Amino acid sequence: MLVRIPQLLSVEQITALRQRLEDAGGDWVDGRATAGTQGVKVKRNQQIAENSQTARELGDMVLTALERNPLFISATLPNRVYPPMFNRYEGGMHFGAHVDNAVRLLPGTGIKFRTDVSATLFLSAPEEYEGGELVMEDTYGAHSAKLSAGDVVVYPSSSLHHVTPVTRGVRLACVFWVQSLVSDDADRSLLFDLDNSIQRLTTDSPQHPSLVRLTNVYHNLLRRWVQV
Repeated sequence: MLVRIPQLLSVEQITALRQRLEDAGGDWVDGRATAGTQGVKVKRNQQIAENSQTARELGDMVLTALERNPLFISATLPNRVYPPMFNRYEGGMHFGAHVDNAVRLLPGTGIKFRTDVSATLFLSAPEEYEGGELVMEDTYGAHSAKLSAGDVVVYPSSSLHHVTPVTRGVRLACVFWVQSLVSDDADRSLLFDLDNSIQRLTTDSPQHPSLVRLTNVYHNLLRRWVQV
């Protein structure tokens, strides 16, 4: 399931975040520092060091916004969110076709983290750079995303995906992963559609007698599928 989450961050937040990234200086490192065996062969970008104060503070800003976003909660049903990472592409940098590691270690904890949902938060406006499309593949073909600054796209971590070369300008983005309460993408998609239908019915016909029954179905499906 591929979902666009518009305006996770405001214009003011994006401006402040980008200023911090521009001032980061030595916090920028080779993106291959966090790549797996497969990714290190095709990853060509820069990223803010995971253990830096910049990464922690900006990551907290993103996590706070995620906690307050109903669409993100509904689409991903988060159990844990991996600390956001910030990257930069310019001068032909790209990230070739790869699949995200199924399991990651939470930095500094030794705790294993299953990646169910991948997410990219775009920090540069589309007109600021050429190339840099995030291309995701599923059974229906390839889907390209180059969203407005502040928008997020979430998609199954099992998807083969790549970032096309940036041939002009600079592409700034934030990436993170979600360990969902519901690990199966098809089950999450069903729950997402059901939740959206309940929300629309609540708006259009708040006294409709089916609302209680549909909500009951939603939560009982959660009880069947949730892993905690």
